[in-house]
Amino acid sequence: MALKSITQRWFLNTFGVIFVILTTVVVISGVTIHNSYYSSVREVLSKQASTVDGMMIRYSENTVTSNFYTEIRSYVESFPDKNLMELMTIDPNGQVTMTSSGFSYEQRDFPDYTMALNSVDGEGYYVGRLSGGEKIMALTRMVTPVNSEFSAMRFVVSLERVDAAIRNMVLIIALAAVAVLGLVLVSGLFFVQSIVRPVRMVSRTARQIASGDFKVRIGKIPNDELGELCKTINFMADELENTDTMKNEFISSVSHELRTPLTAIKGWAETLLDAENYDAATLKKGMRVISTETERLSGMVEELLDFSRIQNGRFSLVFQKMDLLAELGEAVLMYTEKARRENIQIIYNEPEMLPILYGDKNRLRQVFINIIDNAIKYSDPGDTVKIDAFVQGEDIMITVADTGCGISPEDLPKIKTKFFKANQTRRGSGIGLAVANEIVQMHHGSIEIESTFNVGTTVLIRLPLQTQEAKDADASERNSENEQ
Repeated sequence: MALKSITQRWFLNTFGVIFVILTTVVVISGVTIHNSYYSSVREVLSKQASTVDGMMIRYSENTVTSNFYTEIRSYVESFPDKNLMELMTIDPNGQVTMTSSGFSYEQRDFPDYTMALNSVDGEGYYVGRLSGGEKIMALTRMVTPVNSEFSAMRFVVSLERVDAAIRNMVLIIALAAVAVLGLVLVSGLFFVQSIVRPVRMVSRTARQIASGDFKVRIGKIPNDELGELCKTINFMADELENTDTMKNEFISSVSHELRTPLTAIKGWAETLLDAENYDAATLKKGMRVISTETERLSGMVEELLDFSRIQNGRFSLVFQKMDLLAELGEAVLMYTEKARRENIQIIYNEPEMLPILYGDKNRLRQVFINIIDNAIKYSDPGDTVKIDAFVQGEDIMITVADTGCGISPEDLPKIKTKFFKANQTRRGSGIGLAVANEIVQMHHGSIEIESTFNVGTTVLIRLPLQTQEAKDADASERNSENEQ
């Protein structure tokens, strides 16, 4: 369908226009050549008439009347150009009296003779056909020494050879135009095919990708703009394949993460239902496990909901003036006991104070929780997590550095990508960092990650002090104070 459509459009818009132009050129060239040749023939006849007219003037001045008639007859009969044209003498009655060919004419009132009689310059011109069908050009010139024998000289030339020459030249031009059209057609179809083939490959590949086959790629790629499109399609397929792989791993990971707390909750619930097989210590332990796993399950569900809101564009923040240090301290406190149980040391270099920040305190606390949780998650017993907060220029900087397993160089660029999880052996859904990155970006900040495999990871959170929201809030407060 694409081939037909593109070819038709090219044929109508390009080839059709060139065809019309070349046809016009051939027609105009034919008319121009025709007029030029006929004008040249007429000019030759006119010059010949002037020559004969001058000769007759000289004869009339130097000879007597009887000798003048004899001289003219002799000249007509021996006309030097009789092989090219015919010379006739016409009397005042319009009757042909002599011809260079020796044939007599009974015809009167030649169109060119009538025109010569009525014209100012005494010259008449006619193109037509004889009774036998031969095409001729005739030119009549009124003679200056008018007498009873001669009133005009008429020159007649056949146009058959002239028309043949014109036809040959027009045919040559027409053949050249056909050759140009053929070249345009062949080169144009080749060009169209060079467009259509990649387009058809792109269309076929896109349909396969749309049907879920993310492994298909466009093979032969041209080195032009269409080649760039093909490369983009291949790149898109690579990204879709990677995303699909990460999505499947994400679903598998989430399924496992959800099954683990549910299994623990179900196991302890069944144990506690058997009132004869546990004591108060067992009850306390079981309830603690159920509470912990329920909280863990709730956190994962909340992460999934946040991620869904981000994907659907329904994730919003509530900006207000906040004490960032308090939210960071609360997040550190939440994981201090957990880190102690896992024999991981948390070192928090708490500053005396930080400037008041304009942001969403709940969401920023969520960011700190996710980052600290990841640091502990990817650390082993005996490792250290170091947390610092300070002001640098117009930004508040929070660093979370661990001595855990680190991230491999090939995984580091993709670590903030949705669904991506660098280490499948560690717990977690793999979307916590993506959500945290989105929240920080909505605060006009950034998360930067540096990591060395098997050495550790450092996460740098940068939050600007003066955001547009803060400026708008300050302006609103000043306006309110001025109104009061």
